[in-house]
Amino acid sequence: MPLNKVFSWSLVQEYRRKTFHFLSRNRLKTYEDAVRFVNERGFVFFWPITGFAVPSLWGAVAGDRPVPNQQDDPAHITWRWKDDSLGKGIWYYAKVLRQKGTLISLDLLPFFYALSPNYGDPDQDYLIAYQDGNLSLEEKQVYGTILKNGPMDSIMLRNESRLSSKENNSRFSRAINLLMRDFRILPVGVAEAGTWNYAFVYDAVHRHFPLLIDKAREVSESDARIQILTYYFTSVGAVRIPDIRKLFQWPEGLVERALETMQERQKIINQVQFEGKEGEWWLLSSLS
Repeated sequence: MPLNKVFSWSLVQEYRRKTFHFLSRNRLKTYEDAVRFVNERGFVFFWPITGFAVPSLWGAVAGDRPVPNQQDDPAHITWRWKDDSLGKGIWYYAKVLRQKGTLISLDLLPFFYALSPNYGDPDQDYLIAYQDGNLSLEEKQVYGTILKNGPMDSIMLRNESRLSSKENNSRFSRAINLLMRDFRILPVGVAEAGTWNYAFVYDAVHRHFPLLIDKAREVSESDARIQILTYYFTSVGAVRIPDIRKLFQWPEGLVERALETMQERQKIINQVQFEGKEGEWWLLSSLS
């Protein structure tokens, strides 16, 4: 195939309509459909996130339309599916990619965890990270509180972590989000607490997925990136390197290395251009 071959963007649009389940005949109707969708895609956002071409649970139920403010929209059934699944080990849900709600299949979870900053004993890793300056004081307090007390709703957790004052609002929220991003904690339930009688219950990841650490140890970081990118390309069809960096925030150079390996294995091709689109794209081989 000649280099810099130009394709019609409709090729990718049509492909994504199928894999994102935007077509009315493919929409998710049941909780079981949602589980199959997450397993099929490997990882999805809960909501569609502007600027990121990633399937979402909402989009697979509602189609390609904005999330409405009306609480009675039928597609808000996704809220119940997500809340009902917490703590049941059906999939992995937390704010992971870009610190947004992300659902990850159990098959792909060890590959994500292999890229996390967790290496050995979770009861000690966070203390080492704190000593090395890689964990904030607030993260240390929140995680230590969970390790000591077990699952806690966010209201109680904030009080026990000594972060209940008003000036600690953003510090506590940031600590929770960063601990989720780094696969240290995850929501495992919902409690009737707080102003809205709705608060997540958080616990340590290794308590709910006790086999995860050993499974992740069998995965190299390079293999983890390749596996995650394989699912990503299978979902979106085509992507640019800056888009990959923006989504996963992997160290510079490692994205290119993973893509080159995938190209050698004939999973994707590069130096592709699309009509009306800027930049050079990498394309799923099956679409070329």
